[in-house]
This record gives sequence, structure tokens and C-alpha cells, in this order.
Amino acid sequence: MSAGGGRVRIYDVAHLAGVSVATASKALNDTGRMTDETRAKVKVAAAELGFRPNAMARGLIQRRSFTIGLLTNDSYGRFTLPVMAGISEALVDQGVSVFLCGIEDDPALGKLHLDAMLDKQVDGIIASGKRVDRRLPVDLSNLPVPVVYAFTEGHEGSVTLVSDDAQGSAEAVEHLKRLGRKRIVHVTGPETFASVRERAAAYRNALGGEGIVLHGEWSEHWGHAAVDLLWTAEGARPDAIFCGNDQIGRGVVDALRERGVSVPEDVAVVGFDNWDIVASQTRPPMTSVDMNLKAIGREAGRLVLELAEGRVVEPGIRKLPCRLVIRQSCGGNAAVTHRRGGVEATVD
Repeated sequence: MSAGGGRVRIYDVAHLAGVSVATASKALNDTGRMTDETRAKVKVAAAELGFRPNAMARGLIQRRSFTIGLLTNDSYGRFTLPVMAGISEALVDQGVSVFLCGIEDDPALGKLHLDAMLDKQVDGIIASGKRVDRRLPVDLSNLPVPVVYAFTEGHEGSVTLVSDDAQGSAEAVEHLKRLGRKRIVHVTGPETFASVRERAAAYRNALGGEGIVLHGEWSEHWGHAAVDLLWTAEGARPDAIFCGNDQIGRGVVDALRERGVSVPEDVAVVGFDNWDIVASQTRPPMTSVDMNLKAIGREAGRLVLELAEGRVVEPGIRKLPCRLVIRQSCGGNAAVTHRRGGVEATVD
């Protein structure tokens, strides 16, 4: 606060640092010619006074609004909320605000929110969704501001960020193999999803091209039904089940318990998504592949800021590694963090 008790002004910073207002402004914006000592003195003065530059004033100087728009059709927020948290982490220290607009699957609503963002002169837009192989119901190509796609399909030549589903699946299967499991089955979602096909292919590849894949809906009911199918079929029963998401995984665990099958002693179970409200509340708590959506958000925030500042960002699809979170459904019971192949796995 200033001596008068009001908002600290740049005049107060200049006075404390013993420089002109113009010099103080240039020092805080990292522009102008001055010694490093002078620039540092101004920044120290600003820190001591708790000075916060006015975003509108900075915008007028740099022709930026210091706001980023986030568009999503993930109305439930299962995927977008962690992405949003990562974006905010990346941008908050840059003085950039993010505002979220949910467009569901309504093209008219999408156009309405897009126009509102452009009217507000956002510096960039991040598009996020509920699956990686579908575009939002609004055209984001050829806009006057940069666009980065996070966990949704982008237009041709765009910057797109997704989780590395194949790496995550391979990590899960390799972990089960290291535990000595020999008969690993994959119970997953509809084959129409690109992520399902990629995860299933990685599962088979990790098993040398073999393996059993059962497709169904994304639900606990399907996980329960899949166990019924496996336990009534002829032949050896699985000693491990790798599930396409955590809801399927919880259905699998519940169905095994009802049959008197012990998890993890008889059958180890791994899910996908690491949706904490499901995975950690399963009994026993379920090992799961975390898609690192927060990391995707941080990277999206960083890249859209670079584009907004005029820096060159190579277009294309960037796959960020997943992380295996080991819980008791695989026998994990120690609080240890370790790394395998550059991918962090947490045992809790």
C-alpha cells in the first residue's frame, strides 16, 4: 500500500527506487536501456511495496488483454478441470487470467462463446474436450488469435496435446508382468474410441502380440459383466485384469469380491485415468494409469502464451507421458516413489 493507504502506484515505486516514472515502467516491463543494477533496484522496490502492475495499462502498452479463453464440451469436467488447473498454474505467475466457457455439444452455443472471447480480445484460446478423437462443435481454424488443443482433436496444422495412451498401457502391462502375472486380460470401452484402439494395441504388443480384449461400455456394470463372462468361459482364468478406465476397474473388483476371488492375491487389477474419487475409494484401492491432464494443461498454457507473444511453436501432435500410480489392487502397500523408463510411479 502507498503512504496514503491506497493502491500502490508506479510513482511510489519510482520514488523508493530513486528513478523517474518512465524508468520504473521500463524496468518492470523489461524494456528500455538501463543498467542491470537500476533494473534490479526498481524490481526490489516494487516487491517491497507489493506493487502489482495494472493489467489494462500493460495491455495498452503491449497490445494484449492478458486473458486466455478455454472452450470445452466436457460439461461434467472430468477431463477439463485438471487441464484447467494446469493452465492456471502455467499462467498465474505471468499475470494472465483464464476464463472457461462450456459449450456442451451445441454449435450455436460454441459460436456464441467464441464470438464473446474474440470481442474481449483474448490473447489466445485453448480448446479442450472429453475425447481426443473428436473436434469441438465450433470452427477454431483461421482465427485472429492462436489456438492450442488439449485433449481434443485439433484442425490440420494445429498445436495439439494428448496423453500417450500407448506408453501408459505398456507401463501397466509391464508392471503386471514384473509381478509374475501370466494371464493378463484387457477389459475396455467401445472400439470406436481411438484411445481404446491405441491402448489395446499397446497391451497386445506388450504381451508379444497375444492377449484377450473385451469391449463394452465405460461403466462399472460392464466391468462386472466382463468378470461373469471370464469366469463362465472355458479355459484358464486370468490372474490379472487391465481395465480401460477406473469405472470398469471398480466393477471388476466388486465382481471378483462377490465371487470370493481375492484382489490382488488371486487377481491383480489395474485401471486407467486415475480418477481419484473412483480409484482410491475402490476396495482395495486400485492401481491406475494417470493421464497427467494437469501437465497437459500446464504445457498448453505455456505454448499458447508463447504463440501470443509472437514466438514460433512447431505445429503437430505432442504426446505427454502417463504415470502409473500403484495401489493395493496390485499388492502395493508402501509409500514409495520411483521411476521406470522416465515415467514416475507412486506406490501409496
